[in-house]
Amino acid sequence: MSLAAYCVFCCRRIGTSGPTTKSDLLWKNIRKISKLTGSLILGGFVFITYEVLALKKLLTLDTQAVQQEKLKSYIYINTVSLDPSECQGITCKARKELHKVVRKILETEAKILRRPFDEYFSTFTEDHERALWVLLKRSQSEDRIVRLQAVQQLAENGHWHDYQYRTIAQACDQRTVIGLARSKDIDLRVFLPPPPLPKVKDDYAIEDELRLLLVSLPQTDLEQCVQYFTSLALRESSQTLAAQRVSTHCDKIEANGGLQLLQRIYQLRNDSAKIQRNIIRIIGNMALDERLHSSIVRAGWVSILAEAMKSPHVIQSSHASRALANLDRETVQEKYPDGVYVLHPQYRSSQPIKADVLFIHGLLGAAFKTWRQQDIKRPLDVKAFEGEEVYSECWPKTWLASDCPSLRIVSVEYDTHLSDWKTKCPIEDHRKSIAYRSNELLNKLRAAGVGDRPLVWVSHSMGGLLVKKMLVDASKNPEMDKIVNNTRGIIFYSVPHHGSQLAEYSMNARYLLFPSVEVKELSTDSPALKELNDDFLSFAKDKKFPVLSFAETLPTHIGSMIKLHVVPVDSANLGIGDLIPVEVNHLNICKPKKKDTFLYQCTVKFIQDALARELRS
Repeated sequence: MSLAAYCVFCCRRIGTSGPTTKSDLLWKNIRKISKLTGSLILGGFVFITYEVLALKKLLTLDTQAVQQEKLKSYIYINTVSLDPSECQGITCKARKELHKVVRKILETEAKILRRPFDEYFSTFTEDHERALWVLLKRSQSEDRIVRLQAVQQLAENGHWHDYQYRTIAQACDQRTVIGLARSKDIDLRVFLPPPPLPKVKDDYAIEDELRLLLVSLPQTDLEQCVQYFTSLALRESSQTLAAQRVSTHCDKIEANGGLQLLQRIYQLRNDSAKIQRNIIRIIGNMALDERLHSSIVRAGWVSILAEAMKSPHVIQSSHASRALANLDRETVQEKYPDGVYVLHPQYRSSQPIKADVLFIHGLLGAAFKTWRQQDIKRPLDVKAFEGEEVYSECWPKTWLASDCPSLRIVSVEYDTHLSDWKTKCPIEDHRKSIAYRSNELLNKLRAAGVGDRPLVWVSHSMGGLLVKKMLVDASKNPEMDKIVNNTRGIIFYSVPHHGSQLAEYSMNARYLLFPSVEVKELSTDSPALKELNDDFLSFAKDKKFPVLSFAETLPTHIGSMIKLHVVPVDSANLGIGDLIPVEVNHLNICKPKKKDTFLYQCTVKFIQDALARELRS
């Protein structure tokens, strides 16, 4: 400033020292230009200084110390006003213009100096950059609606830059990262990778670690069957964990490093979908305990589950969906115990759920394979023609969900056996009875919120007997009366209401086949079967349930030599509701060939009619 003042003083002396000349006029013009440009430069510096301070205040960050297992720190932004009105006006417009100028200067400088143009500096002043931080702040709002909208917008925006995905991964909290994992078509870059696991010299030592983990768990508060199979696993050096044991002592498993051990096995056995599926099942059981949610997230399981959700195989994705649903306490009030799976919706959705449809499989069935599309027999050299319908591994998840998107579709799984040849628990006979399974499943279904909405039951074979027993038991229990009162209809696929020929065959060869408890209960002379049918008929007639029964008309091949009618038409006839004979065998009675077949269309129509009032609202 002193130099500038001296120059001005000299100019004035020169200007007053003599008569006006051409050089004097030149100096006058220079002074005018200097005044104008000086004012612009000074004003520009003041404005730039103000903008730098404003941006510095806006983007001030707080960082936390590195957490356990070398996790990256989470980044939190200071409180910033979210009022859209503050982002308008002359100041905002001037700021945008300045940002454009700065961007052009940075681009020009990069070209002149022949160096790469940093994408971060090219976009740090753009609207979508500011929107990212606003959404991250909103995802931690006190208002639940604001949080849900922010997570949805973070997930739906597919135009973030790579560094912005990394920013989201580091900045979002536990609640947000779980919400992102349950968002459809989420980009996996929004998740931090699992923390590195300690190196081990020998991969085979993991088996010993697994056995040591089992040994370290308390032997108290365990069912006899869990204790029995745990002792077998220790004695036979098995690599499997009883899922029931996990749910009993999950806090002890976490404290003894079980989450990291399971993750190591998951990574090493990427060649076995079954092992990985069972590990995810264990994580889903541990997620039932809300005290362990932070540990599960910190261990990096959310990114693994989010990746498993993208699996094309319905079994794999459904196990991951169950685990994430048990972690998501923001939008899911229910908890899904072991063996209870949500087929639809598996992601967060704005579509309101108006009713439930519950699928119960039969003898030797499963929650997914029982309800697959009928297997297509095609020569190996013949390829599927263009436009052919994609094969469905689970038609309730694909076909029914698309036809009735406002339904929650739940499938249940439980173990069944034809024979008692295999190793069994000393009290297994009691556990396999329909009465025991009914009580066990009722408690699981109530925990999953079944009964809170109108529902339709869909059952196959022995699963239909289980449905009847559950409804009869629920009608006698005031705590379960919601399930009875909200039942709108029942579908039976070849249910042996009066016994099965399979049971008769097994009983005739009982000294060779050793039929299981389930098979014995299906015999035509079973007193329990007759009592159950009588109780249900009087109960159902009083409640006036709509009932639809399908009956098989073709024999089923059991092995290469046995061919029999598993459930004859007479046995499939409940005595109430409609009975429809279908030209299929026992296995395919619940597996439609195509979406437009009579079997599937009849099923969908019954569900829509039974829930017509709910679906219209």
